[in-house]
Amino acid sequence: MPLNESSAQVYFDKDADLSVLDGKLVAVIGYGNQGRAQALNLRDSGLKVIIGNIEDEYREVALKDGFEVLSIAEACKADILMILLPDEIQAEIFNKDILPNLSENKVVDFATGYNIAFRDITGLNPPAFIDVVMIAPRMIGIGVRDTYVSGEGFFSFVGVWQDHSGSAKQILLALAKAVGTTKRGAIETTFEQEAHLDLFTEQVFGPAFGNVLRNSIKVLLEEGLYPPEAVMVEIYMSGEFSYGLKEMAEFGIVEQMDHHSPTSQYGSLSHGATFMDERLPELMRKGLKEIQSGKFAREWARVQRRGKDPLKPLKDAARNMPFIQTEKKVRENLKIKPKKDEFKRFRRITSE
Repeated sequence: MPLNESSAQVYFDKDADLSVLDGKLVAVIGYGNQGRAQALNLRDSGLKVIIGNIEDEYREVALKDGFEVLSIAEACKADILMILLPDEIQAEIFNKDILPNLSENKVVDFATGYNIAFRDITGLNPPAFIDVVMIAPRMIGIGVRDTYVSGEGFFSFVGVWQDHSGSAKQILLALAKAVGTTKRGAIETTFEQEAHLDLFTEQVFGPAFGNVLRNSIKVLLEEGLYPPEAVMVEIYMSGEFSYGLKEMAEFGIVEQMDHHSPTSQYGSLSHGATFMDERLPELMRKGLKEIQSGKFAREWARVQRRGKDPLKPLKDAARNMPFIQTEKKVRENLKIKPKKDEFKRFRRITSE
């Protein structure tokens, strides 16, 4: 099968005009990780921003940050609504609190294509009289804020799903510039492409990589020759591998090799073929097809309808794995303590 080498349209600061947003009121719906970061960035870019949020701890954070905070329904008075709610509650809140308060030519921005790409399953189907756009950061919320402040910017996927006004693209690019992504590069995709790529990384690449990590540690520990602390620091706890990934992103997969010793370069290049498994691409392709077909979206919808926390039993099972138990002991012995957990402080909001 030939490789797809077609290039995407990429937008930068020069392609966007903030004056398009003059006089516009922007409402950020949901003040979690992404909501807080994007709201602060938009305000620092000179836009008038209000927050739509339920009565919870994040409302208090938004007030302390100096924003006017309204109910989600009341916030729909804004010209532009940026929906920064978790996928699993997005459709319910949109249909209940947002849809009845929409009027012609409002702009609704989504931070992920999920609920539109799988709208036949999720039930989120915006009316025809509004613009629907997407700014999907390829960066966690804290990073969205930090890279805006530093001037570096962050990558994102952007797209227009519905252009009722005829100005949706210009508004989208202006918003993208205001949140800081055109500083680095806003890559044009469809909502479906964004959703598929996001789920593929989470469900295919991530688990495949995790299995390589787990098996590498398993093999070394089962040899009985190497201390667990040395094994885990060597494989990932030192941070050297994650630093190498950053080098790959900056310089390229091959070019970053020059930053390593000749021994390292020769070993990687000469022995890489040993671990090529022809079954892996087929397994990955199967995972992608299940995403594209909506199989996962239907499964996730069924799990949510059960009304129970689906993550707790999965995390409990993972924590009881021998590998994780060993990791816990190693972390204690090495006195590794996590830094302040901003993710928990600004965890995703949940429905009332």
